[in-house]
Amino acid sequence: MKFSILINEGPYTHQASDSAYHFTEAALRAGHEIVRVFFYHDGVYNGTRLSVPPQDDRNVSERWSALGQEHSLELILCVAAAQRRGMLDEDEARRAGKDSNNIAPGFEISGLGQLVDAGIQADRLIVFGD
Repeated sequence: MKFSILINEGPYTHQASDSAYHFTEAALRAGHEIVRVFFYHDGVYNGTRLSVPPQDDRNVSERWSALGQEHSLELILCVAAAQRRGMLDEDEARRAGKDSNNIAPGFEISGLGQLVDAGIQADRLIVFGD
């Protein structure tokens, strides 16, 4: 089965991010295809490279980056949601006149068209969070 994943909540504040990660990992282990993982609303915070959780806690951004790299997953941050929350890649930072970017490896910024396309390509769009 082909799944697309939509994550609407940030890490460390809501179970949705962890549940989405574990679902995606389990689906891949079971041989399913993940078309795309799309982060929307506060979910874009899953893609920051600047979070520093305590040593005894999980690093959500690093886990997503590693899973994305291992399975060649598209990890897409909604551009509008990301910009509102100060999440910028190199191109967006340059366009906005900012001196830095904060997107974790493996994440990309793109528009809602990627979410629509993911829903069309997948057998199921699984939503995590409100």
